[in-house]
Amino acid sequence: MANNSNLGAAKAAKNDEFYTQYADIQKEVNAYLEYNPDTFRNKTVLLPCDDPEWSNFTRFFAQNFERLGLRRLISTSYAVESKKYKNYQPTLFEMENPLFDIDKTRIKGKIFELTRDTNGNGRIDIDDLEWHYLEGDGDFRSKEVCQLRDEADIIVTNPPFSLFREFISWILEAEKQFLILGNFNAVHYKEVFPLIQQNKIWIGNKSFGGGMDMIMPKDIFDPSKVKKYYTDERGNIIQNIMGVIWFTNIEHGRRHEFLKLMSKKDNIRFGNNKTLKERGYVHYDNFDAIDVPAIECIPSDHDGILGVPDAFLGKYCPEQFEIIGLGAGDLAKEIGITKNYRGRTDLSYTDPVSGKSACPYSRILIRKKQ
Repeated sequence: MANNSNLGAAKAAKNDEFYTQYADIQKEVNAYLEYNPDTFRNKTVLLPCDDPEWSNFTRFFAQNFERLGLRRLISTSYAVESKKYKNYQPTLFEMENPLFDIDKTRIKGKIFELTRDTNGNGRIDIDDLEWHYLEGDGDFRSKEVCQLRDEADIIVTNPPFSLFREFISWILEAEKQFLILGNFNAVHYKEVFPLIQQNKIWIGNKSFGGGMDMIMPKDIFDPSKVKKYYTDERGNIIQNIMGVIWFTNIEHGRRHEFLKLMSKKDNIRFGNNKTLKERGYVHYDNFDAIDVPAIECIPSDHDGILGVPDAFLGKYCPEQFEIIGLGAGDLAKEIGITKNYRGRTDLSYTDPVSGKSACPYSRILIRKKQ
């Protein structure tokens, strides 16, 4: 499937329109319900940065309104004039509605709300959505969408990745619960990592690796620029976007599962990690910690600081470990990591096999709780 270069190119071009599949939303939300069946009960859920006519977020929460026990569902969209659509056409849903306005459809955002059984069929679902045009273009930073944020209990969406820092700050300044998609590189942002370290936000239930198969809008999809994609039974263009993960501050069960650990000796003797078998556990030259090449190599008998791969955050249990800091950049300076042999503030060690200095790829520093 497509690699990270696709995501990087999209960010550079502000082409962030990756739509989430219904099954992925369902699977993630179900994990929170398994931990706490009342997670969404009597709550107002806001889905900003959405296109309600075809958003699977809107579809999922509307179809499951009663099962989740929601009080109110709000979904807003951004005006199409702000997007890269080549041949935009209003949906039949919009055109056949008495509220349709040809002068507003391109420049105004829309708001869809669900609170009651409007068609009298005895249930509340997607057919009961009511909508109207917003006063502005639907930007999440606008006054009217900020007001909707303040009225909500939980915010769920797939925001533009290029605006991730700003979007998560927008959520947290209002002290809201959230479940949003982002790129795993966001864990290194100086605005994000301290919040992870303080257990104010964490990684969602989905596995950290493998990326996610996303729906690509046909109007902006260029097949000549991607390596692999496929078309599903509905005609949607599906492309795997590497590095996509869920960020949240809602509790789920996997977050509290302890990792099973072996001793250093047993990891080297019985483990399958080739790097560890060749060199053992090496101590960094510029920080008092040892390097751990893979999550399964985390030792049970080391009480000091460990440098582990980023993927650890997908297995992080706050009852078992504490996060000390980040192994590179300005945040590394703050915890005392000094410049390495290349003059950079990155962790480095001397390889006991080759005798040469080396830097491991992207480490998070942790310590086992006693």
